[in-house]
Amino acid sequence: MSSDHRIVLVTAPAGEAAARIAHALVAERLAACVNIVPGCRSIFRWEGRTWDADESLMIIKTRAEHLERLERRVVELHPYDVPEVIALAPVAMLEAYARFIDESVCGESGGAGEDA
Repeated sequence: MSSDHRIVLVTAPAGEAAARIAHALVAERLAACVNIVPGCRSIFRWEGRTWDADESLMIIKTRAEHLERLERRVVELHPYDVPEVIALAPVAMLEAYARFIDESVCGESGGAGEDA
């Protein structure tokens, strides 16, 4: 069951960029739920220098077969030239939550519960 699902981590600049991306992914049924965690501080090397940036972290729940489309959409919507997009396969998942993802991400029956 969990091998069919992916948890995708994406950072975005602090502000409205993450919400804009999250709304699009859920509306287009590429993600069942996107949690936005504000206050993420990222320190990274880019273009030969070290950066220190305030960002938001998106935790995106999707199905494995939609991962490529989700990645392409994030790249289209994201303000960064090279956005962080890291997909993880969950080891375990509550069966009812897995069904919620299945039904919400390009599923046949529309959205499931409201508590994601």
